[in-house]
Amino acid sequence: MRKSIIKYILLITAMTGASLSCKVTRPFRDAGTVTNDLYRGQNSTDTTTIATLPWGSLFADTTLNGLIKEGLDNNLNLKTAIQKIAEAQAALGQARGALFPSLSGNATVTRSKQSEASLNLPAGYSVSTLTTSYQLSLSSSWEADIWGKLGSAKKAAYANLLQSDAAKRAVQTQLIADIANNYYNLLALDKQLEITNQAVQFRIKDVETMKTLKEGDVVTGAAVVQSEANRYAAEVAIPDIKRNIRETENAIDLLLGRPPGPINRAKLDDQQPVSNLQTGIPSQLLQNRPDVQQAQYAFRAAFENTNQARTYFYPALTITASGGFSNLTLKDFFVNSIFYNIAAGLTQPIFNQGINKARLKTAQAQQMEALNNFQQTLLVAGQEVSNALYAYQTGIEKDTSRTKEIEALRKSVDYTQQLLRYSSATNYNDVLIAEQALLAARISGINDRLQQLQAIVNLYRALGGGWR
Repeated sequence: MRKSIIKYILLITAMTGASLSCKVTRPFRDAGTVTNDLYRGQNSTDTTTIATLPWGSLFADTTLNGLIKEGLDNNLNLKTAIQKIAEAQAALGQARGALFPSLSGNATVTRSKQSEASLNLPAGYSVSTLTTSYQLSLSSSWEADIWGKLGSAKKAAYANLLQSDAAKRAVQTQLIADIANNYYNLLALDKQLEITNQAVQFRIKDVETMKTLKEGDVVTGAAVVQSEANRYAAEVAIPDIKRNIRETENAIDLLLGRPPGPINRAKLDDQQPVSNLQTGIPSQLLQNRPDVQQAQYAFRAAFENTNQARTYFYPALTITASGGFSNLTLKDFFVNSIFYNIAAGLTQPIFNQGINKARLKTAQAQQMEALNNFQQTLLVAGQEVSNALYAYQTGIEKDTSRTKEIEALRKSVDYTQQLLRYSSATNYNDVLIAEQALLAARISGINDRLQQLQAIVNLYRALGGGWR
């Protein structure tokens, strides 16, 4: 009979929950997103994208690939992101556990003594006021999820787990991009140092040439002094380049999770980047960009938190049960010692100082914040793709003009130096201007090359590449 009563209680609870929870909580629907024109003029229907390439296939430089592998193994921010996933998994397990009854065991020994005066016994009558009781029991408690509160909490915890996983992948894609960008910057600085050292050697020769020409009364002492100043102007740039090299090496070491030290590297001239930069279609950002997914899961978690806040306006049904053995002696502990009780109770909030309303308003506001953040993240993703793609295109466009500029300036330096030796139609200022312009153009050529390489890295990350 008692078992039948329990079954009816559970059946009614389950039926009530199934019929009413959907009226309180709302099913999740994806936020409406518009991805058209996110790439600004890139309206291709081809879904092929470099985002699906493994990072080892994107970079041909084996030294760079080795550094990226080391960074993925040792970077501390990435390790922290992995621990965040473990935290979210534990929280999900806790939320799932709340759907099941709790069970606890209890073993007690109680020794008590009553006051004889409090018993109000007749004169000359006495009883033992010292008693010892023994109890061994199990107790259980279960909150029926009638309105979907616990289910919403579980869904929110699951969304938080997915959000943590997406955050880890976002850290990974950014880490790969940071290592690659710093590596290419290091190669560019090496090249700048090489060109600047070459310029210093040429200008040392210029000084000797000017001294020789002065002895032949071809130039004045002012030309000799100007040539020396031109040499020192090139030399003074070298310490700053070396400092930038050291700082870039240290930045890479930090990304690799190791103390500062030298970085093994190739040369800028040896880099062979991919040339077919396919972007796919903008809607693929929803599947490829980890930070977009992270923002999307954050919105889903906020949505379920709002569902959970709605359930606090409705009564909570809790069923408790306990049972076991209780006796005053250990000898006959299991003889006629069984006890049990079952209780079901409803708790309906009547007045709670507006806490439930404030909780719901807070959850709704946080849900709108999460939605706005998701849409903003998607727009930023489109902006980054557009910027990186255009940076690569403009870097390529400068190649031909920059090559012609450097070639023309080389000829200008040669012509002015020859005119200075054999003609009075020029002076050392013309040589000085030509040499400075040539050095600046060669440095700019290095920056053009760096722009192309880093644009590829940034485009790869902006499209969501690097976590596969």
